[in-house]
Amino acid sequence: MQLIDSIVQFHSELQRIRRDIHAYPELRFEEKRTSDLVAQKLTEWDIPVLRGMGGTGVVGIIKNGTSTRSIGLRADMDALPMQEFNRFPHASRHEGIMHGCGHDGHIAMLLGAAYYLSRHRHFDGTVYLIFQPAEEGGGGAKRMMEDGLFRQCPMDAVFGMHNWPGTATGTFGVTTGPMMASSNEFEVVVKGKGAHAAQPYKGIDPIMIAVQIAQSWQTIVTRNRNPVDAAVLSITQIHAGSASNVIPDDATLAGTVRTFTIPVLDLIEERMRTIAEHTAKAFGAEIDFRFTRNYPPLINHARETNFAIDVMRSVVGVKNVDTDAEPTMGAEDFAFMLQEKPGCYVFIGNGDGAHRHAGHGLGPCNLHNPNYDFNDDLLPIGATYWVRLAEAYLKSA
Repeated sequence: MQLIDSIVQFHSELQRIRRDIHAYPELRFEEKRTSDLVAQKLTEWDIPVLRGMGGTGVVGIIKNGTSTRSIGLRADMDALPMQEFNRFPHASRHEGIMHGCGHDGHIAMLLGAAYYLSRHRHFDGTVYLIFQPAEEGGGGAKRMMEDGLFRQCPMDAVFGMHNWPGTATGTFGVTTGPMMASSNEFEVVVKGKGAHAAQPYKGIDPIMIAVQIAQSWQTIVTRNRNPVDAAVLSITQIHAGSASNVIPDDATLAGTVRTFTIPVLDLIEERMRTIAEHTAKAFGAEIDFRFTRNYPPLINHARETNFAIDVMRSVVGVKNVDTDAEPTMGAEDFAFMLQEKPGCYVFIGNGDGAHRHAGHGLGPCNLHNPNYDFNDDLLPIGATYWVRLAEAYLKSA
């Protein structure tokens, strides 16, 4: 493994920063203390700072030489609305809020790269350090873009990284094309006609109609979708009724749809709407159909992915870079940035959980799990990757 010595020597400080952020997590668009800390560190290292994009976003700007080439490196900052089960000293001090996805580590790795790049400017061009709010369902990437991220910081390409539990520390995973799925929500209200449960013929039962719709929707994935196109349609909520002897006026179905391509998503949404409308009509009911597209699929660009692979291999070795990583049906709002700019998103192995210190919860070290903790051994690895990526992309003439 070819890590940068000065970053390795800075490891203890990065760990201190990471654990401080972990102890004081903040929810989406509320990352005030976190963004203040990031801006303070960047300023200490003589890095000009832009603030306010996406509300609490921070962008550090490091320029060197005369080239107009530029690269963006992005880390997310928000925590999750969940209770932490860990009891080690840096566990969350905010009730019901936890860094359960490792964004604290993402911030620290990018700060490690910022520290080095500000002192060793072995590149010709501009590095934009993007500290983004509200990845967890808030679409902070899109908000930063709407606030002028790419207009004020005209980068040629943008790159992102996420820790990945269950994959060995010191390894990376990536694939060209779809890497993460689109995230979409639906809610369908079936509007029937209430009645006494002993006299169902006097009403229109929305529960039975909802059941028919739910069963029919499953044929979309099995009979309408090409089997080689991955998709998930999950009904996660059914709400109806308030008493055992009352047929209610309405019933609600809700859930999520995940796909790797927009055409498949279009197909599923159209078929869901058609099936729901016609099923309800057949029983004399009506529906209110709502389908919300939250995050698009995250699609890595081939040229930038191959470039990132070469850099990863230079850091951890050829055998430790999986170039055919299995895509995940999880979603990520970095996808919005990759719709506007070429780039690549990679996974960095977070290990099997053995890194956790005394006081951790008894459950697994998985993302969005109350026993999770970021692996501090990743800090110099991720920071070195960021530095080498920026230096190679903005290679001096």
